[in-house]
Amino acid sequence: MGEPKQSGAAPRARTRRPATVREAKALAHPARVRILRLCLSRELTNKELADRLDTTPGTVLYHVRQLVDAGLLAPAPVRTGASGALEKPYRSTGETWWLDGPLADTDTGSAAPVEAFQQELSEAGPESVRTFARFVLHLSDEDVQELYRRVLAVLDEYVATDDQRSDQPRYAGMFLLHRPAD
Repeated sequence: MGEPKQSGAAPRARTRRPATVREAKALAHPARVRILRLCLSRELTNKELADRLDTTPGTVLYHVRQLVDAGLLAPAPVRTGASGALEKPYRSTGETWWLDGPLADTDTGSAAPVEAFQQELSEAGPESVRTFARFVLHLSDEDVQELYRRVLAVLDEYVATDDQRSDQPRYAGMFLLHRPAD
């Protein structure tokens, strides 16, 4: 998901850690994964999130509360909206990037990031794709872990220094390895 920007501070070294049960449950729904991604680049209110996700503010509030309780979403300072009303925005803590396999031990949650990514890609349209690599490999379990470790090492470097490129266009992506049905 990324890391929040740190003003003037050198990036702190981060390492992966296992997700707590609460974090894993919070990440087990595609709407919550999308809320985190949307609130990573800017602070959004419950109403703004509901509009973006084409759902009701009540539904979004339920998901927002799950994410806040898990420490994955944080309230931002209250602000005055265009109509003069006070608004309560939220921002992603960026902590999800540093969770190691948060959905590996859940029954239903492992599809949530894939569903969220499919929704985001559909919303962005096919012209949004900048690059992709489709492949089939023969790998042992150890090879899978090594490939994953190496890909994450490269991505971790980019995530940890993303604040240094905030003036550049944003890109989103996903690395997914699966066993084909054939």
